[in-house]
Amino acid sequence: MFYVYVDGQYGTTGLKIQEYLSKHENVELLTIDYEKRRDLQTRKKYMNEADLVFLCLPDQAAREAVKLVENNKTKIIDASTAHRTNDDWAYGIPELDPQQREKIRNSKRVSVPGCHATASILALAPLVNKEIVPSDYPVSIFSVTGYSGGGKDTIARYETSNRKTYLEIPRHYALNLNHKHLPEIMKYTGLKDKPVFTPVICNYYKGLAVSIPLFPKHLTGYKSPEDIRDFLEDYYSEERFVKVISSDNEGLLEDGTFDITGCNDTNRADIFVFGSSERIQLMARLDNLGKGASGAAIQCMNLMLNIPEETGLV
Repeated sequence: MFYVYVDGQYGTTGLKIQEYLSKHENVELLTIDYEKRRDLQTRKKYMNEADLVFLCLPDQAAREAVKLVENNKTKIIDASTAHRTNDDWAYGIPELDPQQREKIRNSKRVSVPGCHATASILALAPLVNKEIVPSDYPVSIFSVTGYSGGGKDTIARYETSNRKTYLEIPRHYALNLNHKHLPEIMKYTGLKDKPVFTPVICNYYKGLAVSIPLFPKHLTGYKSPEDIRDFLEDYYSEERFVKVISSDNEGLLEDGTFDITGCNDTNRADIFVFGSSERIQLMARLDNLGKGASGAAIQCMNLMLNIPEETGLV
């Protein structure tokens, strides 16, 4: 039995992590009273008593929280952006490459990836690493997500009884093309240039899908959707939580349309390859609160505590 504390347990990610932990057979959750959630000494006490701490805080608060741990025992998983490109922290995608799982297992500091980044990296990283997609390829990423990805304030705006009319329709954002997930996407895909990344928030609760167009004439060796699909299927063949979906899979499309929410309430990411010999559409979907956040955090916790990786996850 391991003692686990969630710093920031009343936020969207923190609440979801607690939901996972409440059903986890190997952990005992240390719970702080709501009135004391910002009390420095109380937080510090819990953090140093815990075997593992989740940080579900804004970036600067997460950096400051790390300093509260004053022992060599407590392990930390940070769900913020603060440490995702820090080489002293293991990046929390176990499926990234053959070595990543052991890096997470042996680390005391792990950073959980962003939801858009997770989907983009799982789809692209193997292709760039194999040089099928050149590292200088001008990548574009289009991502559609439910409003829960915006956190408590965004959820409240969407779910209020007097919701603004403009929230009824899909909304492009981060239009300065400098989204905070770009540094980790570049670092862990191996791309030399920043992709043109366009996220869209929509009027449904959760579920995320990225779309990445590829032109076969600019690829190396693998020129068809079938080639790309077969390569990715082989790459992820031993992974429980990443699946490459065959194009003839029954129920793949509904009336010719793609189901963004097909991975909801799971820790799974599904990868698809559509198109023809002229144009390819690479797609990946996940639950932005599951594999895109809290589920990934629990997966990393299991590895760090030497618990079977799938424990508490579906």
